[in-house]
Amino acid sequence: MFSGTYEPKLDEKGRMILPAKLREEFQAGLYITKGQEGCLYVYTASYFNELVANMDAAAMVTPDQRSYVRLFMAGAKHELPDRQGRINIANQLRTYAQLDRDLVLLGVRSHLEIWDAKAWAAYESEQEAKFANREGEVIPGIF
Repeated sequence: MFSGTYEPKLDEKGRMILPAKLREEFQAGLYITKGQEGCLYVYTASYFNELVANMDAAAMVTPDQRSYVRLFMAGAKHELPDRQGRINIANQLRTYAQLDRDLVLLGVRSHLEIWDAKAWAAYESEQEAKFANREGEVIPGIF
């Protein structure tokens, strides 16, 4: 399970250094793909393969289901960290997520999310304000 927040940098070659405490999880490789709300998702290779197997097992009967799988898989890039723990983030994915030099890397249970630092700050502020006044209220679908 992934959790926590990290603040890596994107170098001039489009690489990000994985935090040392996460590197072991990704030694067998990882997949980076387009996420929701303008971020990127990072999956271990084994979890990504399970996710794809579940997609394959599901009936893809609606156009929306097929479109989602197409977009998800078309953006997926397989990467292997180098000896320094750096991973390449493809230009197509950097453009999609509007990544600048300063990044935020979030642990979100089954995967990591890569955000541009300014985009994350705006999203975090908006979401915290939204949930600040819901004390004691159960959010449907979460618990």
